[in-house]
Amino acid sequence: MTETNSKLNKFMQRDAAVILYGNAVAGILISLLTSSFLVFAFSYPRIDPLKKIWWWVMTCLLLIRFFDMIWWEVKLKKTQFDGNIATIRFITGANLTALMWSVYLVYCTTQGNDIELTTTIIAIAAMAGGSSTVLAAHKYTAIFFPCILLAPGSIGLILSDQKHLQLLGILGLSFSIVMLVISRNSAKFTANTLFLKNENSILVHQMEEKVKQRTHKIYELSNLDPLTRLFNRTAFLEQLKVVTTTPQKPFALLFIDLDGFKKINDSIGHKAGDDILRETANRLSQFTKDSQLLCRWGGDEFLIVFSDIDEASAVEKSKQLIALLSEPHNTENSILSVGATIGIALYPIHAKTEDRLIQLADMAMYYQKKQMRSAVCVFTEEMEKLFAYDLHLKNGLTKAIENKQLRLVFQPIICSKTLNIAAFEALLRWQLDDENIPPDEFIPIAEQYGLIHEIGAWVLQHACMQAKQWDNKREIIVCVNVSIIQLQDENFIGIVEEALSSSLLPAELLHIEITESVFASDLVVITNQIKSLQSMGVQVSIDDFGTGYSSLSAMQDLAVNMVKIDRSFVNKVDSNGKAIISAVMHMSSALNFTVIAEGVETEEQSQALLQLGVHYFQGYYYSRPIEIENIPSYLESKHSNTA
Repeated sequence: MTETNSKLNKFMQRDAAVILYGNAVAGILISLLTSSFLVFAFSYPRIDPLKKIWWWVMTCLLLIRFFDMIWWEVKLKKTQFDGNIATIRFITGANLTALMWSVYLVYCTTQGNDIELTTTIIAIAAMAGGSSTVLAAHKYTAIFFPCILLAPGSIGLILSDQKHLQLLGILGLSFSIVMLVISRNSAKFTANTLFLKNENSILVHQMEEKVKQRTHKIYELSNLDPLTRLFNRTAFLEQLKVVTTTPQKPFALLFIDLDGFKKINDSIGHKAGDDILRETANRLSQFTKDSQLLCRWGGDEFLIVFSDIDEASAVEKSKQLIALLSEPHNTENSILSVGATIGIALYPIHAKTEDRLIQLADMAMYYQKKQMRSAVCVFTEEMEKLFAYDLHLKNGLTKAIENKQLRLVFQPIICSKTLNIAAFEALLRWQLDDENIPPDEFIPIAEQYGLIHEIGAWVLQHACMQAKQWDNKREIIVCVNVSIIQLQDENFIGIVEEALSSSLLPAELLHIEITESVFASDLVVITNQIKSLQSMGVQVSIDDFGTGYSSLSAMQDLAVNMVKIDRSFVNKVDSNGKAIISAVMHMSSALNFTVIAEGVETEEQSQALLQLGVHYFQGYYYSRPIEIENIPSYLESKHSNTA
């Protein structure tokens, strides 16, 4: 409110100055003509010199006011001038003019004759009457001007000893009082008019500003991502559509996906994740100053268009972008790093519509992520065939359980010393359109599209149910592979409990196998999940051990029950693989875990592993995966051989 009042007062002062200076020419000319007429029309040698001196002073004052008016009109009127200063300058000249006329009238009452005095009073009264309108924009000057013009001279006439002069003085004083009231009312009316005019102007301006702000806010909500202030998906598509539907030079569309962002977002917190996204947006904006087409597509994905560029230049720019985005981020009192994988689609070589370009660039990015992260890839037709196949698998997986296309087979795990069956590993098989799809093809698809949770729960449930039907006297364990995505699910422990409860399988007969990639995940979450499983009686195995992620400290923290040596080391047990396996056996002794060698395919491998002290064997040398219906006969034959 204070700011509004200040603006209102400022605008009113400016308008007052405009009104005052707008009427200045008439006032100055009237004063000049009247003063010249009164001085030179009535000539008396005795008083002429003083009257002419007064006239010269008045003329100089009026000239100063005239040049001030010209300066205001030419220099100030069209600028953001200070209304208060301009008004003060004007009323100073006007009031000095009034004083000069007051001096002249007082002088005439003592020195002039009756005709000159009467003429002077009539002329000054006329100017006093006109001043109520001309000076109405400034209240105090409007009141002061007629009073100072008439009152001193009228009082002087009243004090004279001539009755007709006294009557003239009373008339002049009465007129000055009437003009005072009229001037005050006129000034009040003018002030109210200026107040209403400027109040309405301010209100209209404020409404326009609010509409402008609201319009800008609507634009931001409709077109800008609230976190990064980049174009959102809708706005980017609209802009890209304009580009693709008008004649254009070739351009490259880059689809950028941050590597390692989800881990930071989940482990450090969403605030750190938001900081990284904002800083990423700033880096992209700085890098792409010449490109208006930049957006946050969603999550940690960004899109950029580089105009008038060929494939080689687009790849080079992408490499520079990857280097820029991979620079460390200082946030949450930590130095955090993410990478970036970029897919490129070229217009018009690869596609001519905005949707298709984005789809192809996205496809290239995901293809590159599967090969190697933090690199750049340009779309090819071969990628589209692979993508179509992945999409075919994804669509098939969504109904694989419903269509009863999934089944479990079980591969025995043999005790190295007794050669008895210690456990079966449950292996998932999928048949789609009479074609057996390998697990290394469909499991990544299930993980990528979020289908792994439902499929994983199905595997756990059916594996436990099958294990319950085996020879209870021999207490054969069932081992179930679990994806890292499943293990990180907060509902995973409940799913395991449900599988054990519904199947009535004792918890100690269930082993959960997790790959060594868990060491690259959030170890706090993983450790808590493993401890929860172990507290239930379920044991935990590390699969594919030795392929690159694990460390002694992590192994000690996780405290797993078993470790499976990867088949790549078993295949080289007669060379450098022997040293690795020997080191694992020493670790098992120190950390108290059991060791299983998978991929055992020959008797030589079996003997070498036995000499190294490996506890359990698994591989084609002992048995291929067995169909469910053949397990009873397999167990019976093993039981007969043992007997």
